[in-house]
Amino acid sequence: MVSERIQALLAEHPVWDGHNDLPWEAREQAGYDWDVLDIAGPTADRTHTDIPRLRAGGVGAQFWSVYVPTTIAGADAVVATLEQIDGVHRMVERSPDQLRFATTAAEVEDAWATGRIASLMGAEGGHSIDGSLGVLRMFHALGVRYMTLTHNDSTPWADSATDAPSEHGGLNAFGREVVLEMNRLGMLVDLSHVATGTMHAALDVTDAPVVFSHSSARAVCDVPRNVPDDVLGRLATNGGVCMVTFVPQFVTPAVAEWKEEAAEAAAAQGIRATDYLAFSGFLADWRETHPAPPTRLSDVVAHVEHVREVAGIEHVGLGGDYDGATGFAPELADVSGYPALLAALADRGWSDADLGRLTSGNVLRVLRDAER
Repeated sequence: MVSERIQALLAEHPVWDGHNDLPWEAREQAGYDWDVLDIAGPTADRTHTDIPRLRAGGVGAQFWSVYVPTTIAGADAVVATLEQIDGVHRMVERSPDQLRFATTAAEVEDAWATGRIASLMGAEGGHSIDGSLGVLRMFHALGVRYMTLTHNDSTPWADSATDAPSEHGGLNAFGREVVLEMNRLGMLVDLSHVATGTMHAALDVTDAPVVFSHSSARAVCDVPRNVPDDVLGRLATNGGVCMVTFVPQFVTPAVAEWKEEAAEAAAAQGIRATDYLAFSGFLADWRETHPAPPTRLSDVVAHVEHVREVAGIEHVGLGGDYDGATGFAPELADVSGYPALLAALADRGWSDADLGRLTSGNVLRVLRDAER
């Protein structure tokens, strides 16, 4: 049962989540046929996300990830990303009374004023532009408002957190050009998935605030996908936001160790842990004989509070990564779970003003600043 306090908070400050992989699930499960995967009604047996549960979770804005795996490369990655973008557009068009396509902070606020969920897009991985600033510009023209510089594998111009380091110290000359062109366009630079050197290099170059669309704190769970304290400290100067993810292997140290053991077992079978599709299949079988340790709501709370402590209250947000992971804390099992997290933080003394910054105030400011 959601308390009156949390209900009132969410009415004024809806959740703006940084990353949801429902579009990829729609590709895999239904070939983007929204009649087959109809999120207007309950889809709890198939996905973490549908409109009724978004409403129950107090979600007022969502960055839908237009992700394609790095195993799709070159021009094929561009085509597949365009298909993802098209899938999101058609999803929104099907429910005009519930969803509103948004590309600006003002359009997000208009969605809220008209009782709809703002739908934005983020491209997850610089491989999607195939080394072309023209493709980047066209993604922006189609409504993409952030791009994650890498996914699990490095691009020729940016280092990934989960790939071998290159000789160009995070970003090469073209990578720096990508960041500056994103600044010029008003597209957010997303530093989830990138190497620490790439984080610092991007912060050195950017003229606009950055985001971590779905990353947690490395000091709490020591994995490369999380953000180290020295980078969190730089967010205060940059003005950016770290949107804490709920993914078990990024928030719970015991699950991170479990996944590392699975990665070693997969490698013995010739499967790379960075190969998202192949490794996901391996993990599904691995879980049958090697159950993962549990993730708890308190684990996520620890990350949110650590980011607040190091970066400041103006620089923390939420990026659940629903439909992109499994094994979430029971209270956060799907997109209806955000009120449970907010209630836990309220019990720990968070004010309504600070909770409002966490849910959407900070990312609203960041997008507005990037537009400016």
